[in-house]
Amino acid sequence: MNASIDTILTTIGDTYKDRIDPRARHYLEINIGKQAEIMGLSGLPDNLGAATAIVPLKAPAAGMKVRVDGRTFVDYAQFDSGVATPGYLARESGLAHAMFVPNDSMILNFA
Repeated sequence: MNASIDTILTTIGDTYKDRIDPRARHYLEINIGKQAEIMGLSGLPDNLGAATAIVPLKAPAAGMKVRVDGRTFVDYAQFDSGVATPGYLARESGLAHAMFVPNDSMILNFA
């Protein structure tokens, strides 16, 4: 269990809680390492610092969008907040999570 990961994922969930729909097609990517820097946390292992969390959005964000095959998210886990991460990152956390079931195609929003 990595308490820093739990803190980062909880913060991401809290930041976007009003915009999250766990079953949405549109999503944002949040870099875990950059989020840790913003929060002043250090000491993340390299494989975790390069990972991204996805935030499924209720509504599309302004800006460029790219369609992504839903199979990209094999072995992703979704937390109670609606935020999803690669399975290895979810297993490092102490937060409750379940398998992430993406849409057939997802739309990455660059905002």
